[in-house]
Amino acid sequence: MADLTACFMKMGFDQVTTYIQSGNVLFLSEENDKDKLTSLIEKTLSDTFDYQSKIVLLSHLQLEEVIKTAPPSFGKDTDTYKFDVLFIKPPLTSQQAIDRIQLKEGVDQVAEGKHVVYMSRLKAQASQSSLIKLSANPVYQQITVRNWNTTTKLWELAQKITEK
Repeated sequence: MADLTACFMKMGFDQVTTYIQSGNVLFLSEENDKDKLTSLIEKTLSDTFDYQSKIVLLSHLQLEEVIKTAPPSFGKDTDTYKFDVLFIKPPLTSQQAIDRIQLKEGVDQVAEGKHVVYMSRLKAQASQSSLIKLSANPVYQQITVRNWNTTTKLWELAQKITEK
């Protein structure tokens, strides 16, 4: 993660912060054009780390919207369910992602959000969930998955960075 932080700092971003080992990077930028930022980051990561980078970029306000517009019970009954957010890379839409994921009836539940899919699965039957097979699905190349705890923690970190 130190190399990832250094890479973002070389791109000129401020207050670069990473969270856990799954490529979560928070930063401040004077550039507001999301397409330009996405192109710059994907190209720089691809060149620096020698792989084909694809990122899902959200602003602090977009992440806040993901949290605030989650279904009312989402993330609540953690004894019974596991909760994940599937972040969608445009031009794919949330509905298109839902249409391409074969849900396991009685195990998986989804709700469409703006640029995200909220997904829950029964803990007792988690091994039967379609989420396990998602990485083999072509749609997986256009999404990134974070559990609800990680999603809310990223939002908390983003709030701290923007308050400085």
